[in-house]
Amino acid sequence: MSFAPVVPTGGFSGWSFLNRTMAKQRQAFDADPATHREAAYFRNRIGKIDSAEQLVADRRLLSVALTTFGLEGDVNNRAFLQKILEGGTLKPEALGNRLADKRYLEFARAFGFGDFPIPNTKKSDFADKILSAYGERRFEAAVGTQNGDIRIALNARRELADIAGKRLSENGKWLTMLGSPPLRSLLQTAFGLPQSFAGADLDKQIIVLRDRATNLLGSSDPAGFSDPEKVEKIIRLFLVRSEAQSSGTAASPALAVLQALRTSQTRLSRYV
Repeated sequence: MSFAPVVPTGGFSGWSFLNRTMAKQRQAFDADPATHREAAYFRNRIGKIDSAEQLVADRRLLSVALTTFGLEGDVNNRAFLQKILEGGTLKPEALGNRLADKRYLEFARAFGFGDFPIPNTKKSDFADKILSAYGERRFEAAVGTQNGDIRIALNARRELADIAGKRLSENGKWLTMLGSPPLRSLLQTAFGLPQSFAGADLDKQIIVLRDRATNLLGSSDPAGFSDPEKVEKIIRLFLVRSEAQSSGTAASPALAVLQALRTSQTRLSRYV
């Protein structure tokens, strides 16, 4: 039987439990035969793939590839994925560039089918690069079957630090976060923004995020997410707010914490 991550409760308490037991849980998960079988299959086969059509036709290869980018739910959308891969990333009109969810763009860029005469699958280190991320993403996906919010938190811990280190402007980094559905969800909830926020103009969304970040974290610059303490603070805010929204009861411990957080924040409702 495959090892399933243990997340006994949701919210910040579930997050704390997972962090305390992370090393042992990852060890058990990574030792699972199913993980090794899929990784070995990918390593042995991916170098023989010459086209997007061949990749999407092999469900096992495609599953590993999609999981690496947090897109495993699209494994049956073969025609859509083939179009994204074949379009590449170099042309502005490419489908990957036009989609709001930039995980598809990263997926297309990694394989390079639409960008180069010889795809990246032919590189000697390609399998290593994909599989180094696959194990972590597969664990996150398994956690997500237990609790979706904690999967978002795991994703944020990795992605926020990565974006913080990119050579982009402050606004470019905020746009990158907004282009990731898990990060958008985390920021919107952590910053206490309404559902209508997603429908606002992107420039306005960035203004709101910068103001909320300054208020809560002391700076509007996403480079601050290179600090693990700031990342953990934003994750805690997300988990507390999300749990409070789910319970909706005054007796909820999460709601009590949320109310305390609200009293310490400057009201920025004029922006949303």
